[in-house]
Amino acid sequence: MIMLGLFLLPLIAVFVRSINPDFFGYAFSKQALDALKLSLVTSTITTVCAILFGTPLAYVLANWKIKYKSWLELLIDLPIVLPPSVAGLALLIAFGRRGLFGSYLNLIGISLPFTTVAVVMAQMFVAAPLYIRSARVGFAGIDKQLEEAASVEGANRWQMFREVMLPLTGKSLLSGAILTWTRALGEFGATILFAGNLEGVTQTMPMAIYLGFERNSGIALALSVVLVVVSIFLLALTRRLDKPDHD
Repeated sequence: MIMLGLFLLPLIAVFVRSINPDFFGYAFSKQALDALKLSLVTSTITTVCAILFGTPLAYVLANWKIKYKSWLELLIDLPIVLPPSVAGLALLIAFGRRGLFGSYLNLIGISLPFTTVAVVMAQMFVAAPLYIRSARVGFAGIDKQLEEAASVEGANRWQMFREVMLPLTGKSLLSGAILTWTRALGEFGATILFAGNLEGVTQTMPMAIYLGFERNSGIALALSVVLVVVSIFLLALTRRLDKPDHD
């Protein structure tokens, strides 16, 4: 009961404190809508990129014999447990204007820090591993006999992937995509270090909440309620997808 109270009471407090006549005014203010729009756009781009680039990688990790594969999997999973501040610092040192690789990008006129692209990169760094991990588990769980049967029937690698692997791992892929989108939506630590907090450019919902404590707590509470509701819905959907099918 103590643990349940620890989880539940802070959320109840947020909802209770957010109830006031100006709630919708705060929720639909320009700052809140700009932050919400940017969060939705960047989180969606992050998830699409994770699906496009992460699915082949997960398939390779699950089915190919690669030297030092366990170390590669560890490296990919590392951002999941890495402190967000360390992730942001790493991105800044790597791609900052004076960073290890950013200085070379500057030579061709590309500057990544404190841009919307930096927001997507920060979200990708911390959220994409969730999709790759879920997809990898899904691909690894497919019965090898089904692959052998498809191969015997004359299916090439692409046909096998498209007609056998993808349908069988659909739930795992969708669950991973939802977790990635949710994690990207709530990303804060890496983003604030690498992308900053520029309204309309890099100020996502978590940034607006953080700034709201200094300027307008009403906006902070309104956006917090929105994030909590969206997170509850998406987690409930993920749990539903994780349930085994019943005849």
